[in-house]
Amino acid sequence: MIAYLERFVHENDTESRPDDDVVSTLCNALDLQGSIDCGAAADAAGKDFGGMHSVRPLAFVRPSGADDVARVVKAASRSPNLTVAARGNGHSINGQAMADRGLVLDMRSLDGEGRFHVSEIDGSCYADVSGGALWEDVLRRCLGLGLAPRSWTDYLSLTVGGTLSNAGVSGQAFRYGPQTSNVTELEVVTGKGETLICSESENPELFYGALGGLGQFGIITRARVLLQQAPDMVRWIRLVYSEFEDFTRDAEFLVTRPEKDSFDYVEGFVFSNNDNPLTGRPTVPLHPDQEFDPTRLPPTAGSVLYCLELALHYRNTDHPSTVDTAVHRLLARLGFVEQLEFQVDLSYMDFLLRVKRAEEDAKANGIWEDTPHPWLNLFVSKSHVSEFDRVVFKNLLKEGVGGPMLIYPLLRSKWDSRTSTVLPEGEIFYLVALLRFTAPQPKGPMVDKLVVQNKEIVQYCFTKGFDFKMYLPHYRSEEEWKRHFGNQWTRFVQRKANFDPMAILAPGQKIFSRIPQS
Repeated sequence: MIAYLERFVHENDTESRPDDDVVSTLCNALDLQGSIDCGAAADAAGKDFGGMHSVRPLAFVRPSGADDVARVVKAASRSPNLTVAARGNGHSINGQAMADRGLVLDMRSLDGEGRFHVSEIDGSCYADVSGGALWEDVLRRCLGLGLAPRSWTDYLSLTVGGTLSNAGVSGQAFRYGPQTSNVTELEVVTGKGETLICSESENPELFYGALGGLGQFGIITRARVLLQQAPDMVRWIRLVYSEFEDFTRDAEFLVTRPEKDSFDYVEGFVFSNNDNPLTGRPTVPLHPDQEFDPTRLPPTAGSVLYCLELALHYRNTDHPSTVDTAVHRLLARLGFVEQLEFQVDLSYMDFLLRVKRAEEDAKANGIWEDTPHPWLNLFVSKSHVSEFDRVVFKNLLKEGVGGPMLIYPLLRSKWDSRTSTVLPEGEIFYLVALLRFTAPQPKGPMVDKLVVQNKEIVQYCFTKGFDFKMYLPHYRSEEEWKRHFGNQWTRFVQRKANFDPMAILAPGQKIFSRIPQS
């Protein structure tokens, strides 16, 4: 049956499909506990949040567990050319979770009842969660026990397996490292169709390869995530800076301080020095009653400004004056623009789900699901971030990108070099995220122009010899991928040969080509 489907795909044009009976027969032949969709039902798997790429899969498979995932991969391995892609919540930007005329796995279908378990091992608490679970669901389940993972992403409607296949970063990563540094065990289905448990001591090469491995070595079906006691409340703070040097000095000061002498969350962003409600000064206040007073800015303020975003965790039992004193002590050492300081208190859950509210607003404005998102994410070394600011933020993007322009420091020592993620060389490097949003119309030429601009930014970094890496990378040639991985390319290729020798997995990344069955 799988051979028939393979012939059908490669002997017919891309608009043709096997009929439902054939796919139903395939499902029965594979003895899946889940289901398979084709036709219009499978078309959703050929699109993603980026909205710039669309390819049609052969079928959209909804596995019920790791056994189903393994059966699908094994079936593909017996075919000449079929590939398999794992799709989480469809939030990829450049078709990374797509499989052109291949099989796409709906990883969300793995997150059923009984797939969440908390345990204590050697005095630490862990949660075993499905690779298809959304982080926001993990948060809710853990908070019910007074616990929470230590490291997050800003947006929590992403799957556990999806972020662990990249890195998973947010404002806590300076302290605890990315999400890949906060998981101790994985269940992975390799490109050979083997289901393996892996950790630092058991199948370590697969464990570290899968973490940050862009889905190239295996599909993460379960993860054991380190937990800590969850705070009750958060003091959320935003501080305005007119000079990049002042902003980076304070940000780097905070991320290198001892835990008891800093905030629990440190991020930052660039915004336009104008009244644009999407990209300018109105984006900084945290509450409708707060206003940004531009007369407080120094005369030397330029076309762009900088915001340092901070959070301090506390308990319901902490007296308000205790929190105020701690915040005042920490802020007293920072050089932000006087009286351009915004604070608000909210629950820990509301703080972590803050982007969910922005998502709801964007959906209401038709700029979330209905328009393309040519985003660009980079890691830029401290040694080159000032020039990046001068060329990109102060000139090329001084009018904004229609959405947030994040920039904040991370510490290389908090990352494990054994994982597949590649980083700049210096101890301090910056995440730069250009989260472009486009208006509903027009789509074509405007989006093409933004994509070209992204490529120009990346090319400028290469040409100038910046120490940088693309985060959530999307290259199209082997030469570009070799340059991206640098001296880790040989290790990456060897891991591919070990765990997915026929290059069945994650074809949308465009790193390796499917090797026909011999």
